[in-house]
Amino acid sequence: MAQFDVYTNPNPASRARVPYLVALPSDLLGNFDATVVAPLRLKTDASVIPVLRLNPVMHIGDEEFFLRPQELAAIATRSLKHPVANLASHRDDILAALDFLFTGY
Repeated sequence: MAQFDVYTNPNPASRARVPYLVALPSDLLGNFDATVVAPLRLKTDASVIPVLRLNPVMHIGDEEFFLRPQELAAIATRSLKHPVANLASHRDDILAALDFLFTGY
């Protein structure tokens, strides 16, 4: 599992609302039984009111998603099967969003 790998949400009950999850831990930490993920929600989701620095836009294929670090979760690593994308090219935006979440800056 690489940092910023994107996985299909393994939970069928929430998959329509949150189609993808982004793995956040550093590659240097190895594999744990659980990993921290941030949801990606469709930009067209009317229930999502983005905060500029907190919810950057990410692209997967032809679709746009908001990163939702305020909805961080830890889930079983084994439930994340095969990455469908990697968002390492958005590293600065993702880390800025996490920094804003935890420090307000």
